Amino acid sequence: MYLGLPSLGVRLSPEQAAILAMTINVGAYGSEILRAGIESVPRGQIEAAKVLGFRFLPIFRHVIFRQALLAIYPALTSQFILLMLGTSIVSAIAVEELTAAANTIQTRTFRTFEVYFIVTLIYVAMSLFLRATFNAIYNRWIRIR
Repeated sequence: MYLGLPSLGVRLSPEQAAILAMTINVGAYGSEILRAGIESVPRGQIEAAKVLGFRFLPIFRHVIFRQALLAIYPALTSQFILLMLGTSIVSAIAVEELTAAANTIQTRTFRTFEVYFIVTLIYVAMSLFLRATFNAIYNRWIRIR
């Protein structure tokens, strides 16, 4: 995005290119996860809802979406955590983020192990926080009781 689009005449700042690239990436994976979740709902349940007289929107809302959400929630959760961890790659195009800040500190102090150990702990803490947040959402609103 950052290096290829200028050849087409589109110039983006490093931050814009990073956000666009990460959005396209998570959009592609997320839509595939959604598609697989919707297709995982057995056809017999959809046909049974049609026989009972449900229209498309109630079938989608009450039969398809609920079951698909249960199937795709773990994969979507993982995808968001991977997106958070993948932000470290944007330091390659001069976007100031955690890894780039660690590189700067490491070059000034020459304390490589300590700097990257702290950055690792920060990434682990952020991952555990996101996991706990998504688990709370799942337990509160998604899980069938």
